[in-house]
Amino acid sequence: MRKKKVGASAVSIMSFALLVVLGAASFGTVNQAMTQDATKTHASMAPINQYLMTDQAAEIALAGSAAPESISRDAEVLILGRHGFETAVKGKNGFVCIVERSWTSAADADFWSPKVRTPICYNAAAAHSALLRNIKRTELILAGSTQAQTDEAIAAAVDKKELPAIAAGAMCYMMSKQGYGGDSVKHWPPRLMFYYSQTDPATWERICRVLQSLP
Repeated sequence: MRKKKVGASAVSIMSFALLVVLGAASFGTVNQAMTQDATKTHASMAPINQYLMTDQAAEIALAGSAAPESISRDAEVLILGRHGFETAVKGKNGFVCIVERSWTSAADADFWSPKVRTPICYNAAAAHSALLRNIKRTELILAGSTQAQTDEAIAAAVDKKELPAIAAGAMCYMMSKQGYGGDSVKHWPPRLMFYYSQTDPATWERICRVLQSLP
């Protein structure tokens, strides 16, 4: 039996990510913002052009802002094209930096928001597992799939092992101050994210409570 998915726009179907937020006060602010209703909802997909960045150099720079320069300068960079993500810069260190759009990084209320721009830089383990799910998700969305259809397709691909399980040690940098997370969570604080598969959600609830209690 397939386990229930955790959130329609979760980064990885049947996977969870631990946010290590830089500053307990910032974590509390984010947690509170996530519980608030979005000020504006986007009911359907906008024209594809609204999700694209016309300045390729600007998108490359925004993607690289996700990680420290010592990492991003040698990372591969993908940019969004009309049919999915394309390689714009070849990398040397195994990291892959992209600017995610709403269907892989925003709350459900902003799932179709063309304003969302979330810089993220994956390490090699995440690039060969979590990132592949987001690349496939993007291809499905740009081909015309609905949110529900995309969720089902990704879950089925994971079940059939057409998409890999989350690799051990998978993590990403989300350090940029230039991104936009949507109307519900406009600006995330700089943070790291670690991916784990098949983890009891109660575990993350306990971890979040501990982080919130820190001085």
